[in-house]
Amino acid sequence: MKRRWFIFGTAGLFTADQLLKTYVEQNLDKKEERKIAGPFVLRRIGNEGMCLGLLSEKPEIVRILALSAAGAVTLFQGAALMRRKGFWKRKGLCLLSAGAWSNTFDRFARGYVVDYIGLSLKDSKLAKLTFNLGDIFLAAGALVLSVQSIFSSSREKKRVSEDGDPEKGKLP
Repeated sequence: MKRRWFIFGTAGLFTADQLLKTYVEQNLDKKEERKIAGPFVLRRIGNEGMCLGLLSEKPEIVRILALSAAGAVTLFQGAALMRRKGFWKRKGLCLLSAGAWSNTFDRFARGYVVDYIGLSLKDSKLAKLTFNLGDIFLAAGALVLSVQSIFSSSREKKRVSEDGDPEKGKLP
């Protein structure tokens, strides 16, 4: 797959999340909930902190951490795009980058991250959870990279055990 498609993919996912955040900001009141499908509801929450409101009383630190993480992921994505191999690594980094930049953009543009997908469940702790597509992209990207890492390390071990020479099994 051509490298530019990963860049377009990242931009497209970022845009989709930003469009949904804008829709929610313009069309939902803060206490309003709309049923989407199954246990999922659309609600509007402004999260000034990180995951689950962590460090919400220190928004400047959260902004710096978010910008640093998004920058690091983007550097890794750029490095992965320069290599010929690594489709799944590029795919995972594409998801991570889109989610990281979407939430980071919110922090700087709005001062908080708009979360809009909630759960309507009997368990009050789970019912309070609210997230956005960017959060889903981050989780999916981490999952893809974890699985890719497990499989690539097992292939590496298999090459080393077949050849008996650890240097022979390394990729150029």
